[in-house]
Amino acid sequence: MAASPGSPPAGAAEAPPSQPREQTAEPGSVSAKGREVSRAGRLSFCTKVCYGIGGVPNQVASSATAFYLQLFLLDVAQIPAAQVSLVLFGGKVSGAAADPVAGFFISRSRRTGSGRLMPWVLGCTPFIALAYFFLWFLPPFTSLRGLWYTTFYCLFQAMATFFQVPYTALTMLLTPSPAERDSATAYRMTMEMAGTLMGAAVHGFIVSGAHRSNRCEDTELPVPAAVSPDATRLYSIAAAVVVATYHVCSGLLCLGVKEQPDPSASASGQGLGFLAGLGLTARHPPYLKLVVSFLFISAAVQVEQSYLVLFCTHASRLHDHVQNLVLIILVSAVLSTPLWEWVLQRFGKRTPAVGIFVMVPFAILLAAVPTAPVAYVVAFFSGVSIAVSLLLPWSILPDVVDDFQLRHQHGPGLETIFYSSYVFFTKLSGAGALGISTLSLEFAGYKAGACKQAEEVVVTLKVLIGAVPTCMILTGLCILLVSPTPKVPSQDTSCQLSLRRRTSYSLA
Repeated sequence: MAASPGSPPAGAAEAPPSQPREQTAEPGSVSAKGREVSRAGRLSFCTKVCYGIGGVPNQVASSATAFYLQLFLLDVAQIPAAQVSLVLFGGKVSGAAADPVAGFFISRSRRTGSGRLMPWVLGCTPFIALAYFFLWFLPPFTSLRGLWYTTFYCLFQAMATFFQVPYTALTMLLTPSPAERDSATAYRMTMEMAGTLMGAAVHGFIVSGAHRSNRCEDTELPVPAAVSPDATRLYSIAAAVVVATYHVCSGLLCLGVKEQPDPSASASGQGLGFLAGLGLTARHPPYLKLVVSFLFISAAVQVEQSYLVLFCTHASRLHDHVQNLVLIILVSAVLSTPLWEWVLQRFGKRTPAVGIFVMVPFAILLAAVPTAPVAYVVAFFSGVSIAVSLLLPWSILPDVVDDFQLRHQHGPGLETIFYSSYVFFTKLSGAGALGISTLSLEFAGYKAGACKQAEEVVVTLKVLIGAVPTCMILTGLCILLVSPTPKVPSQDTSCQLSLRRRTSYSLA
C-alpha cells in the first residue's frame, strides 16, 4: 500500500542493501546533496507572490457575481424572475459539469515549452474575460436577454473552472519540497481572500450609484422604472475593471512562476476511471454523510449571500447599507478563519459545528427586525458562520479519504475523485437552491425593475433570507452530528498518505 503513492520512498528503501558501503563511506557528500536539493526546491518570495496573484481574478469575479448578479439581472437587465432562475441554474450546472471535464482533458494534455498547466491558464484568460464582460453588458434588444445572459453565464462558469483547475494543480509542479508547496498554498489563500474582499468592495463601490434610493422616492405603485444609462455604464465599468485584473494577474503569474516537470506523469494514468471510482466512494458511509450534510449547508450559505442584497433593496430600508454589510460579512469571515482553525485543532471537528448554527438565530432576527443596527450585527455573525461552514468540510474530508484508504486498496486516483465529486455535488446543490428560490419570486409576483414590490414579494424575500437557510442548516447539522466521525489514522499512516492527499488538494 505504501509503494504506490510514494515511489521515491520505495526506491530509497531498496537502495541501502545494494550500496551500503557508498552511503556509509561518504556521509558528508550525501548531506551536501540533500542541502543542494533543499536549496533547489526553495521558492523565492517573488515566485510565491506571483503564484498567489494568479488566483485573485477568479475570486474577484466570483465575489461580485455572488452578491450583485441577481440584483443586476432583475433590476437593471429587467428580465423576469423565472428567466433569472434559469440563468443562475444553468450557469452553476455548467460550472459543475466542467469540473470532471477539465480534469479529464488537462490530465491528458502534453507538456509544451511553457509547461503542461500554464498554457491552459493563459489560454482560458481571454475567453473568461470576454464572457465576464458581456455578462454585465446590457444588449439593445429585450426579447432575448434571458438567452443572452444564460449563454454568457454558462460560458463564464465553465471557463472559470478551466482556469481554476490547472491553476490550483500548478502547486504540485512548483517545487518538489512539500514545505514550500504549503508555503505557496498559504500565499495563494491569502491573495484569494484579498481578491474576495476586493471584488465585493470595488464592484459595490462602482455600482452603488446605480441603486440610489432617490430614484424611487416619488413612486408609490409597483411599476417598472426606466433603466438609467448611468446604471448600465457603471456596471460596464465594474466589469471592465475585473477583466483588467484577469489579464494583469495572468501576466504576472506567467512571468513570475516557472512550471517544473512532473516526475509522476508516467504513472498518472493508473487507477480506476471516474465513474467506477465514484461508485466506490459513494458507498463509503462517512463520505456519503459528509456530502449530504454539506449539500444543505453550502446551499443555505449561497441562498443567504444571493438574497441579502435583494432583501436590503426591496424588503427593508437598508439599500444604503448594502455595500457596508457585504464588506462586514467578508471581513469577519476572513478574520475568523484562523480562530476556527485553532478550534479545529484544539477541540476536534464536531465543536466548530456550533459556529454554523450561529447563523440560524441571526438570520431569523434579520427577517423579523430589518433595522440597520440589527443588520450590522447579523452581518458580522453571518461572516463568522460562513467561515466555519467553508473550512469544516475541507478539514473533515482528508480524514474521510484516509479512512477509506485504510479500509480499501484500489491504487492511486480515488483521492482526486473524492474531492472532485464533492465540488461537483456542492455546485449542483447551489444551482438547484438558487434556481428554485428565484423561481419562487416569479410566483410571488416580482416585477423586474419596479421601485416598489408587492407585499407577497416582501414576504417571500423574508422567507428566503430567514426560514429557508434555517431549515437547510438544521437539516445539514443533524446529518453531520449524528454520523460517526471517521477514524484519524496514526502518524505513520498519515505520512504514507500525505502525497496522495496533497495531489488531491491541488486538483480539487
